[in-house]
Amino acid sequence: MSVRRLFAAAAVALLGGMGLAAPAAAHTPGAPVAATVYDFSLGRLGSATGALLGLAGLVIAGLALARPAGRLGSVNQNLVAGTAMVAGLIAMALGGLVAATADGGLGTGNGLGGAYVAMLVGLIATALGRLVLTRSRRTG
Repeated sequence: MSVRRLFAAAAVALLGGMGLAAPAAAHTPGAPVAATVYDFSLGRLGSATGALLGLAGLVIAGLALARPAGRLGSVNQNLVAGTAMVAGLIAMALGGLVAATADGGLGTGNGLGGAYVAMLVGLIATALGRLVLTRSRRTG
């Protein structure tokens, strides 16, 4: 699978998941009120921010792995790796914070699904950033 297809699939999954975040269960008395598809709560904002930040780290690390001296120019590979790792760590932290403070479960509109996506994308970005750092130290 090429890097371009991987990025396209990740973007489609992220955008499609945000659009399909409708409540999965009916409202029962005493349960928290589920947000509608059109509401944008703080949980959704935090998880979307974390997911986009992790995706940015993933793209940076992917470009550094695909073309070490090409598209990123003569940028220091250690700086690129550090940027990807920091973006991934912040994405994981935001996802973990939203997951820890979410009131309801999946499908309630509190951003729990997006938090899981943010943690996963952040973990991948951190791992790829570490791989870039290892390769740059080996060649340099």
